[in-house]
Amino acid sequence: MSQSANNYCLILAGGMGSRLWPASQEKCPKQFIDFEGTGRTLIQQTYDRFVRFIDPSHIFISTQAGYIPLLKEQLPEVPRHQILAEPVRRGTLAPVTWGTSAIANLCPDACIVVTPSDQEIRDDEAFSADIRHAMDIASSNEGVITLGVIPTRPDTGYGYVQMGEPARRSPNIFRVKAFTEKPDEKFAQIFMDSGEFLWNTGLFVFGAQYMLNNIVKHVPEFRDDFPEMVNLGATATTDIAPDCYTTLPNLSLEYALLEHTQHRYVQRCHFGWADVGTWQGIATDAMHTSSQNSPHPPTDVKVDGRQNVTVHSEALFDNAHGNIVRLPSGHLAVVSGLDNFVIAEEDGIIMICPKDDPNAMRRLQTLTHLDTLEAGEE
Repeated sequence: MSQSANNYCLILAGGMGSRLWPASQEKCPKQFIDFEGTGRTLIQQTYDRFVRFIDPSHIFISTQAGYIPLLKEQLPEVPRHQILAEPVRRGTLAPVTWGTSAIANLCPDACIVVTPSDQEIRDDEAFSADIRHAMDIASSNEGVITLGVIPTRPDTGYGYVQMGEPARRSPNIFRVKAFTEKPDEKFAQIFMDSGEFLWNTGLFVFGAQYMLNNIVKHVPEFRDDFPEMVNLGATATTDIAPDCYTTLPNLSLEYALLEHTQHRYVQRCHFGWADVGTWQGIATDAMHTSSQNSPHPPTDVKVDGRQNVTVHSEALFDNAHGNIVRLPSGHLAVVSGLDNFVIAEEDGIIMICPKDDPNAMRRLQTLTHLDTLEAGEE
């Protein structure tokens, strides 16, 4: 069997995207939305990217059980047995463990790339080359490879990974010295200036057996329930989650495992990358991309001379600065005398909120949810 025949992909698509409310809502989160007017939703773009160089029968998707109808509607070519239904949200470690178990049963020598479903990737050719390179290395060496990209600004909303000594196996692969999640502005600037840090894309590559062995070794909270998960993975009944899944702790892959495993590496990659995570982040990335005259700009994201950003929307600005607008098709925003606000509408909800106050967005979302419940009770 050729090396590429052992390559698999696990797409994580169970998130709610609450920081992009109201465009992203629990009933239809951001991964199922064509957020920037590309003609394809974020999860469709993710699938399209990987099916170019990974066998379609080797692409698995882990998502909330309630999102399976949405997923089947948007990706009807994905067979049901390649969809893992999560009964509850449990961080990234739980779906990675279950997905790796199911894949390892089909191919014990599998090399797996784990990817979020909601990222913006620029330069698909460079992306596929970087992923294939990491999989070539991981398929014949022990370890987990994190894919990192060179930061273009001191962003406080991203995770960072510090490069250590170069690995002899490749000029672009380094030992990991440290992971840092969302540093403050001072440290983000230090990280960028040092040249030692990369943005953590949330893309990981590893051999299936190495990952499973390290979960047993380093994550005691999973150790007791691990046999049940492996046995269920062996049945290939991915529509039935293991009973233990609902009681697993909420752990991330980086915190629970990569902080402790001996063979952890980071690959310095060459594709453009952005996390479609927050309104502020989308605006920051759009302004930076515009100022750098990027050859791969977002499809329908526009920035004017006063740093107002429109995302797949129409807007007129008068004496307004630093706002971000996303409205349904056919709607027009006319904004005057407003600075640094988010104006977003979806499903009959219009949110007008300070751009740099994510806590206010959470409060508004909670209030709206409570009002909806109370109205239903009446």
